[in-house]
Amino acid sequence: MSDNTRAALFSGPSQPLTIQEFPLPRLGEGETLIRVTCCTLCGSDLHTYQGHRSTPTPTILGHEILGWIEALGPGDPVLDYAGRPVQIGDRVTWSVAASCGCCFFCERDLPQKCEQLFKYGHQQLTVEHSLSGGLANHCHLAAGSSLIRLPDELSDEVACPVNCATATVAAALRVAGDCRDAVILIQGAGMLGLTACAMAHSRGAREVIACDLDPHRLELARRFGATRCVQIADDASELRETVQQLTLGRGADWAIEVCGAASAVETGLPLLRIGGRYVLVGAVFPGPPFSAVAEMIVSRLLTIQGIHNYAPRDLADAVEFLVRYQHRYPFSELVTDTFALDHAENAFQYAIGSRSLRVAVKP
Repeated sequence: MSDNTRAALFSGPSQPLTIQEFPLPRLGEGETLIRVTCCTLCGSDLHTYQGHRSTPTPTILGHEILGWIEALGPGDPVLDYAGRPVQIGDRVTWSVAASCGCCFFCERDLPQKCEQLFKYGHQQLTVEHSLSGGLANHCHLAAGSSLIRLPDELSDEVACPVNCATATVAAALRVAGDCRDAVILIQGAGMLGLTACAMAHSRGAREVIACDLDPHRLELARRFGATRCVQIADDASELRETVQQLTLGRGADWAIEVCGAASAVETGLPLLRIGGRYVLVGAVFPGPPFSAVAEMIVSRLLTIQGIHNYAPRDLADAVEFLVRYQHRYPFSELVTDTFALDHAENAFQYAIGSRSLRVAVKP
């Protein structure tokens, strides 16, 4: 094994990615070295690249990553999420962030907000930990990362988004509640929205209503389990009518917002039934505020829940979901194009220009 590796360095939104060499790390206890085989570009990667969200630089972008274990640190065996020792050669994915397990937030079941959080694809490079993103030949996993073995039947393209998009949706559905016989509104038909449609449909929702600006994405949403698709144009009157008709005027049982638009929240909240639940996922960088009538929230007994990142159990649920349903819904079609690491800059430009759901970079 060479003493060096290569990665695409991000220095800021106005600067192109540059391919540079980095020394391979000396692993500490509980740490793992991964040979990256695939990294998909998440929407937040594109937002960072374009300067819409702030990330410390220089850094290596990319957090939807998988690969195989090339080296393990000294000391006690590194355990996967199920508590089994991992071995060199295992094909794995891992949580988007590593947590300490013992701080204020970890002890309160919020490991994704750990006081010592180490977040892949968002960390500023340091001498001790330079290989922290997926746009590289190797990724250096910190102690406290939740590793999950990937079965051979999941291709790289299907499995790669699991440790961000799929796991985040799993977290959203966990807090939203039971899907059985429910009428569910999904606002946005991108990667998260399509996955939410599939998960809700697979769990027995009576109606899954998908809305988006893009008619082509709505066509795809039908194949992912949406029973009703509504294109949002100048106003939301058609969406309101659809929800009212399907619920005898009561409103949707719960809704998930995955588009990041303040206007979507203002539209979605009044469409909930009494006792309904609204889960916000899409606002991953600062935007305009939304207005809401407090009396409506109080009198209609509404619950508003934010989801940012996810807990390790959501990643385990997401992998299990893909293993079970990857052929029922067309997850294999969501990664539309693949670029070599040397062309990572082109991958970003293409992803932004084409509005592809996912673009992969493979070393």
